[in-house]
Amino acid sequence: MKNKLKLAAAAAALAMSGAASAGSFDGKIQIKAMATLVAPDGKITAIELDNIGLPAGTQTKADDNFVPTIAAEYFFTPNLSLETICCLTQHDVTGTGPLDGAGLVSNANIIPATLTAKYHLVTGSGFKPYIGAGPTYFIFIDEKAGATAQALGATRQKMNDKLGFALQAGFDLPLNDKGLGLSVDAKRYFVTTTARWFPGQTEVLRTRHKIDPWVVSAGLAYRF
Repeated sequence: MKNKLKLAAAAAALAMSGAASAGSFDGKIQIKAMATLVAPDGKITAIELDNIGLPAGTQTKADDNFVPTIAAEYFFTPNLSLETICCLTQHDVTGTGPLDGAGLVSNANIIPATLTAKYHLVTGSGFKPYIGAGPTYFIFIDEKAGATAQALGATRQKMNDKLGFALQAGFDLPLNDKGLGLSVDAKRYFVTTTARWFPGQTEVLRTRHKIDPWVVSAGLAYRF
């Protein structure tokens, strides 16, 4: 009888261990699949070179975009974690003021490589709000001069990759007892970049821009 009880206890412990590894809100790793709004600023903060004659008062803005994102998070303790995200977002930059609606940058693809340290508040319930902060590095890929910039003689365009900073807040909410949950997240990035326009190899226009996007996400999380 004792041997049978020991065998039953061992089987129960093994089953519980398997269930925890399959999915648990006490797990060390959390993966999120989310829908994300990326809403950048894009304003000119300085004109460092202008050989094409921008009209006085020219300003710029970047358009918003909705993209899928994946986040991976590792919990060192129930309160402290590190999170990184993966996404690719594409934006156009158009003029405002005298060049209202003019296409200046077309299809700027950005990878916002981001790592945040997060503190999760203890609420005594499944609802788990958090705050976070950390560095980001914006990588610009395959951007092109917009139609108006090309008409002004700037046929090639380049934006500098740039190091910045991000603040974060959000919450996780369990949907079942197997590690599945709802996640809502908001980040504010603080990043500037330098944009350069060229006809051939000669630089004719150089401007500094405030990117500073809001990045707001919602989706499903799975912790194990």
